[in-house]
Amino acid sequence: MRDTMPILLVPGLTCSPRIYAPVEGPLWRFGPVTTANHIRDDSMGAIARRILAEAPPRFALAGHSMGGYIAFEIMRQAPDRVAKLALINTQARPDTPDVSERRRGFMARAKAGKLHDVIDEHFPLMVHPSRTGDTDIRKLVHDMGDDVGAEGFINHQTAIIARVDSRPTMATIRCPTLVLSGDQDLLIPNSLSKEMADGIPGAKLVILSDCGHCPQPERPEATVAALTDWMQM
Repeated sequence: MRDTMPILLVPGLTCSPRIYAPVEGPLWRFGPVTTANHIRDDSMGAIARRILAEAPPRFALAGHSMGGYIAFEIMRQAPDRVAKLALINTQARPDTPDVSERRRGFMARAKAGKLHDVIDEHFPLMVHPSRTGDTDIRKLVHDMGDDVGAEGFINHQTAIIARVDSRPTMATIRCPTLVLSGDQDLLIPNSLSKEMADGIPGAKLVILSDCGHCPQPERPEATVAALTDWMQM
């Protein structure tokens, strides 16, 4: 029997462990699977340090969206502890000033009790256009918003605004790496996935068809297949 490898999953912005529920079960055959708590700190450095303090000594690391930003920070802080890396619907670039300004507006609305309004407005950008009427995924997104809460959302946005450019360190990543995205991710274009795959030595790029920004609930079987191949890299 092969040795097992702990798998650490990092959710995205305003996401909780629920985002990985559709794909987590099949990964257990490779080793114990845990989901990081990323809502307690308001900087990428502090989030990564706390995750590393609670993580196994060595693990496979998968980060979705904001979780990818955290994964890059973990790679900077403790590259020898990461055996494999999966970057899911994320990017290596920092915010532009206009995007940061929009985030500050979202933070103010969340502080005023309007987090669910912000989530509703963003939902059409989070899924494939054919799924904007999917009530199950919409409910999932709102339930995760309740899990994270306004304080966690503000922590997330604060950390995202201040994140560094990860492009200069991509070439230093030496572990087997998967870059996964959807063909119609309306939040992070496929060109930015290709940029990461081209910049990380030996990285494998997988673009799922009929998929937006949330492949776990949108295309669970295809996502499991990609992550299974990754664990076998």
